[in-house]
Amino acid sequence: MKNILIVNGHPDKNSFCHELAKRYLIGAEKSGAHCKLVNLIDLSFNPILKYGYNKKRELEPDLVQMQSEIKNAEHLVFVYPNWWGTYPALLKGFIDRVFLPKFAFKYQEKSPFPEKLLNGKSARLIVTMDTPKWYYSLIYRSPGLNSMKKGILEFCGIKPVRITAFGPIKSSTEIKRKFWLDKVEKLGESMK
Repeated sequence: MKNILIVNGHPDKNSFCHELAKRYLIGAEKSGAHCKLVNLIDLSFNPILKYGYNKKRELEPDLVQMQSEIKNAEHLVFVYPNWWGTYPALLKGFIDRVFLPKFAFKYQEKSPFPEKLLNGKSARLIVTMDTPKWYYSLIYRSPGLNSMKKGILEFCGIKPVRITAFGPIKSSTEIKRKFWLDKVEKLGESMK
């Protein structure tokens, strides 16, 4: 049985992102996966990485639990909106506080490249946006997707990282949203 951790990074549980996360969960559970859905807004933690990596800070109990969930997961799913070209501050703060040295990566003395400590896991990004996807890719060069995929997840050894983006959300119809929800449920069924 595959262990899947689904992280909803939207701060509003009444959002379309929340619906997408629930549908992925339904699909994955249909295929026999063991899933956990976490809404970051429900966790109690300070998203500010005070002192950067210069001073160790104790993790709040919810973040200790999330590190355990990440370690146990074989597949990570991040569902979030694209805001200002990247992701919400809540998700960024979560990453800053959880994907720490000695947990997600380890600096090496004689190499400019870190040791990747989260090898053997895969990930899926499910991202909503109001910008047309072609415009986000062609004009903006997908900064938020590149950051999550390459700068964070692959940096820590998580591969492959697959991306599913939906948009524009603001002008989408109920029929289109139902199509997207059904697509995400099928992604869950395939556990990718």
